[in-house]
Amino acid sequence: MERSIVSIDVGTTKICTLVAEADEYDSLRIVGVGIAPSRGLRKGVVVNVDEATSAISASVEKAERMSGCKIEGAYVGVAGGHIASVNSRGVVAVSRPERGITQDDIDRALDAAQAIAIPYNREIIHLIPRGFIVDGQDGIRDPLGMVGYRLEVEAHIVTGASASVHNLVKCIQGAGVGVDGLILEPLASGEAVLTSTEQEMGVILADVGGGTTDIAIFIEGSIWHTVVLGTGGNHLTNDIAVGLRTPFTAAEEIKKIYGYALAEHIEDEPIDVFAFGDNARQAVSRRFLAEIIEARTEEVFSLILREIKRSGYDGLLPAGVVLCGGTSELAGIKELGRNILQLPVRVGSPNHLEGLVDVISSPAYATTVGLLLWGLREEAASRPGKEKKGLHHRIGRWLRAFLPG
Repeated sequence: MERSIVSIDVGTTKICTLVAEADEYDSLRIVGVGIAPSRGLRKGVVVNVDEATSAISASVEKAERMSGCKIEGAYVGVAGGHIASVNSRGVVAVSRPERGITQDDIDRALDAAQAIAIPYNREIIHLIPRGFIVDGQDGIRDPLGMVGYRLEVEAHIVTGASASVHNLVKCIQGAGVGVDGLILEPLASGEAVLTSTEQEMGVILADVGGGTTDIAIFIEGSIWHTVVLGTGGNHLTNDIAVGLRTPFTAAEEIKKIYGYALAEHIEDEPIDVFAFGDNARQAVSRRFLAEIIEARTEEVFSLILREIKRSGYDGLLPAGVVLCGGTSELAGIKELGRNILQLPVRVGSPNHLEGLVDVISSPAYATTVGLLLWGLREEAASRPGKEKKGLHHRIGRWLRAFLPG
């Protein structure tokens, strides 16, 4: 029997709602897509509740019309500069060593890892186990059933500002949709575009959206570091608008058609663009356009490099960088990234989907597709007869306590 899963990506430039049907083999088929211009958000954070709610409603309505079904709940992405993360360790004694480690032991270890000082105005969004240690033996992914006396867990804790998360939830609910789960957007994007080999070897996921650049570092198959930077594709567009004295919408179109991230590869040819003032059109140098784009894109990669070094994992990332998000489609961005980061760089797109995939097969929709995959995994783990383990068991505990009943 097919069941529906819905995701909503509330971005700075667009709101995207996807409706998918999952079959008994957990294959997803996209049956509804709703894309609407974003309003009421700045750098991934709600700044106007009414405008954001209206934009979300428009996206949801489009997806409902296309899919023919009423959307009651959705997995929602969360991002913004208020996001922070920390790694923590919890240690407990196994309650019944002779019978093996139980789910209760794992939960107690995660609770111990969670016992860190968190400011009153922040909430835990994710508590993700990176790995377990049983009686000094490390490298354990799932200790359930193992015999041991001492259980340790290394956990990655993601927190967000309570007010920012409350406002996002309020907007979703204002659009008539319940929140099935809140997922950090770079984690969702990683679900859609990273391979298991990349996550094992060590990789950086950089989702360069309109208002933010979301970074997640995966090593040994687990998340080790997350951060959201307040720079994205809109900054490139704004630089073009100022440099060429053209409206923002025209600058965005120019960026998509003529933009290139490496000025040295561009001939100094004139292009015709819209202009302010009495003259409706003007001729500008395409190389000058590329120089504007290159300067800001270099800044984005420099911020990514600084964050990699700050994390302390810069020597553990042989798989390099996987780019996604709308800005990753900019021509020449991979080459510039390789030059600055001195790492392999590729652009990741969602795949292994069926149905209405022609619209969402680009890197710009990695987060929305990843939210679907995250939801699919959560729902599969919660089916009757399946043991809820680790992350699957605990994801949403914060959400259930946070949202009104």
